[in-house]
This record gives sequence, structure tokens and C-alpha cells, in this order.
Amino acid sequence: MPEKSTLVFLGDSLTEHGRWQDWFTDYEVHNLGVGGDTTDDVRARLDDVLALKPSTVVLLIGTNDLGKRRSVEHIVQNIETILATLRTELPDAEILLESVMPRDAELAEEIREINRHIWQYASSVRTHYLDLWPALATRDGELNPDYTDDQLHLNDLGYEAWLSELEPALERVYGLPPKSRPIRLPELRKQE
Repeated sequence: MPEKSTLVFLGDSLTEHGRWQDWFTDYEVHNLGVGGDTTDDVRARLDDVLALKPSTVVLLIGTNDLGKRRSVEHIVQNIETILATLRTELPDAEILLESVMPRDAELAEEIREINRHIWQYASSVRTHYLDLWPALATRDGELNPDYTDDQLHLNDLGYEAWLSELEPALERVYGLPPKSRPIRLPELRKQE
């Protein structure tokens, strides 16, 4: 990892509300999360990302598209376009694509389908993929109620669960050995 690498977090309110600078002090962090953003909105503001010339981009987007009843195909195509643009314009950057997080159980199958497609596409544009589903979803595919108050946004426990996956993922992105730090294990909700 280069000295004080530039790390951009790109996405919607889930990203916007993260305390990324506090959590990743070894990086120059830019939080480009915007509440309410869809994949269309992120596509429209990619120039903001490119202007920063980041060494790493962490992308999480797609959940608000579902709230606006956009199709799986629309969401997948936009995410693929975002990734292709980032790869073309930032050929040396590391890109970490995170899976669309679970919400309520009614959207679980659509989210799984989106995540299958973007996982398959990611490697074609030299993008790392982080599947957040195992850490955040219950067995029936909803966002673990311990991690949210509204089945969409994360509370402090939800961010802890996210970080338990994100920190080691960034270590892998940079080819670093695992840090000597306590392992964050989210408490698992008992399944009934």
C-alpha cells in the first residue's frame, strides 16, 4: 500500500453515514456517499471520483434503485458501467465492489440476483468483490434486525458487522498480511 493512499468510499446514505476517516486512519479518506443516490446518480457523479485520482475506490450502490422499483437488469447494467468507467479512467486503482446489502425479505431474491451478476462481472474489470450478505442477512434474506431500525439503514452494530468484513477485504486488496487486531465478530441473531 502506498504511503497515505487515497481511499474513496462511493455510494448512498449507507456510505455517507460511515465514519470512514475514524476507521481507516492510515488512508486519506474521501466519503462520497450521498443519501438517496441510485446507480444513475453515481454514474452522473463519477467525475467527482476521477478528480481525486484515488488509489482505491470502495463502491456500494443499488439499494435505492430497488426502492424506486428499478429492474434488476437496470441496476446491474449501471453498476457494470460504473465499474468499466472507473477501470478505464483509473487503470492503476484498486476497486472493491461490495454486494448490495440485504433489506426486507420481500426484496431478498432480487438482491441475490443483482449480487450474482455483479460478482460475475467484477473480475472482468479487475475488481475485487466483497459479499456482505453472510455477515448482514438472516436466513430468510432480510437485514438482521439487530443491525437496523428501519430495514435499510445501519445502526452502530450494523456498521461493526460491515467493518468486520471490510477491514480484512481491504487488507486482501492491498496484499497485506492480516493485522494483529481483535477480530470483530458480529453477534449472530438466533434463528427461530
